[in-house]
Amino acid sequence: MNEKHLGSSLDDFLAEEGLLADAEAVAWKRVIAFQIAQLMKEQNLSKAELARRMQTSRAAVDRLLDPENESATLATLEKAALAVGRRLQVALVSQ
Repeated sequence: MNEKHLGSSLDDFLAEEGLLADAEAVAWKRVIAFQIAQLMKEQNLSKAELARRMQTSRAAVDRLLDPENESATLATLEKAALAVGRRLQVALVSQ
């Protein structure tokens, strides 16, 4: 076992390997996709209706809700948030 990382956090390891930003971006996309899916369920909102509200295709909604798909832009996430009655909030925070 490599003792170099013994006792360090996963964030420390990912940062040292230059992977932290990408890992966090994927995690945030998954969280937002999950939240949108939950709001759709609460509102009994179909993917087709979400697509109509977002003025996009059903395929784009499928990509948005796919936790493995990292292609969603901030604009797309904002449209989805508005379509379920929410706003997307993005902030820069200190490290």
